[in-house]
Amino acid sequence: MTQQIPSTEPELTGVRNFRDVGGLPTVDGRRVRHGMLFRSGHLAHATEEDVVFLSSLGLHTIFDFRNAADQKLEGPDVELPGVRNVNLPLSDPADGAEFWKMVRDGDLDQLRSILADGKGADRMIASYRMIVKERTAEHSRVLRSLAEDSVPALMHCAAGKDRAGLSVAVTLLALGVERDAIFDDYLKSNARHRRYKVHRSSSSASAYSPEVMELLSPLFDARAEYLSAAFETVEETWGGVDPYLEKALGLTPETRERLRERLLD
Repeated sequence: MTQQIPSTEPELTGVRNFRDVGGLPTVDGRRVRHGMLFRSGHLAHATEEDVVFLSSLGLHTIFDFRNAADQKLEGPDVELPGVRNVNLPLSDPADGAEFWKMVRDGDLDQLRSILADGKGADRMIASYRMIVKERTAEHSRVLRSLAEDSVPALMHCAAGKDRAGLSVAVTLLALGVERDAIFDDYLKSNARHRRYKVHRSSSSASAYSPEVMELLSPLFDARAEYLSAAFETVEETWGGVDPYLEKALGLTPETRERLRERLLD
């Protein structure tokens, strides 16, 4: 029996950006069922108390969208007894060891060279578009798994914002959730207690100066323009959500209905 999540969010110590996606409204008057679909940042630093809480959710599957570089940096997820872990690497919007090394170690001039004048936001937008166009097999696998047996499920990446955010958004599209509600859930990642903590090598004040943090902000923000770019790519490439789900992800009407029966009230 799955635990019903209270309206107040749990205070997890070692896991950022955790939330239940339950309660979101669909265009036909239904709602996403509570206790069935969760999202978060990585679980590598989960405390014993965090593990007790996560274990109480009755999870069937954890989808980890981090790549090998993420896992090397943060460590593997803690193991939850009886829960299946599925690693489906999606491209990091700031992919590349050299790029992240620059984010951690670069001086102001170096950061300006890769992030100033809108380059940071442009990089994020291009990545969201690419993930939608090129990662159809991964998103198809997630949705088919959810329709078959993989709920309750938790989706996460490193910060729980971009790769998990897109995968949750695709799932919500398949469920027929109202577009505004999808954006509202996505933008919750901006709350101070949810945000991924920026780590810089230097502890000097200049390493976290207002200009440095402003340059880095496109990488660590959830911005409506990023998700809009992904949805625009669906429209431009496939002509709409239904053909995207059918042609790109291979979802039959029967599979989509099973998904809705599992995840909607």
